[in-house]
Amino acid sequence: MAAETTTPHALLVMEEERRADVYPAHVLADIGHLVRWRAPALTRDALLRDPGVLEGVDVLLTGWGAPVLDADLLAHAPDLSAVMVAAGSVRHLTTPAFWARGVPIVSAARANAVPVAEFSLAQILLGLKQVHRLGREAAEARRFPHDPRVPGAYGSRVGLLGLGEIGRLVAEHLRHFDVEVLACDPVVEPAAARELDVRLVAIEVLFASSDVVSVHAPLLPETEGLVGARLMSLLPEGATLVNTARGAVLDEPEVIGVLRDRPDLTAVLDVTWPEPPDPGSPLFTLPNVLLTPHIAGAMGGERARLGELVRDELRRLVRGEPLRHAVEPARAATRA
Repeated sequence: MAAETTTPHALLVMEEERRADVYPAHVLADIGHLVRWRAPALTRDALLRDPGVLEGVDVLLTGWGAPVLDADLLAHAPDLSAVMVAAGSVRHLTTPAFWARGVPIVSAARANAVPVAEFSLAQILLGLKQVHRLGREAAEARRFPHDPRVPGAYGSRVGLLGLGEIGRLVAEHLRHFDVEVLACDPVVEPAAARELDVRLVAIEVLFASSDVVSVHAPLLPETEGLVGARLMSLLPEGATLVNTARGAVLDEPEVIGVLRDRPDLTAVLDVTWPEPPDPGSPLFTLPNVLLTPHIAGAMGGERARLGELVRDELRRLVRGEPLRHAVEPARAATRA
């Protein structure tokens, strides 16, 4: 699609609440120089009430609150040549009918991975110092322990459960520290792990050997309830589990049982299942659980990164350049 001969028509469809964060004024201004707007921005519900607005749309821009690209909706978009999603996963909006069209779809997963990896790194480093455990023990005893033994960030081990977009970025961050990084991911080749200075191990070795385990596995039938009592019981004394992936990757009743029996362990849970937990859930009261309300991903101004990635991909599309963040159909099902 050459810029000098064709200016694509675009439509922005996403929820209103986060639209200004994801597509701030400077991003929309840049996009406005690349496309002609088919109509003002819409929500998914507004689009479903008037799907005819898709007639003549070449590029669909979206984010949170994206419409499901099923056969009925696509029938109204005969000219659609690209979809660009300012969010991470595209699993919830793609269908067999969409993939059959052969339309490229861009995901901003790389941009969303940045704050998740930063949050994970912060919790990993705090876990290596056992900040959460020592803090609660000091508060309970009303005194400081004498010369506490902590792994620290020298010669200790960090385990990454999953080496997808976020897990890889966490591994890159950990290169700056004197730690050994282990990982478990059945679809990652050993050569790719070596490039990240990561040693692939079995999941049992990962949990038994790591001072901190950070979960980055996508939620798939194979990973639902993956982390339960058996793996949690393998964690070394004082270890920390960090979950910024999906709550259902943990078998929460079993994890809670181990955390009750082992007050030396700490769980930092940014995601739960259900989310939020039921009001009576022990996750709210267990002293060795730190709950955060799904804040690891892009929040506030951080969300502009996602819109900027979409803008940059749109510019490449208009110039006829290869897209850098298009999702391959075979990989879409394994993204979080």
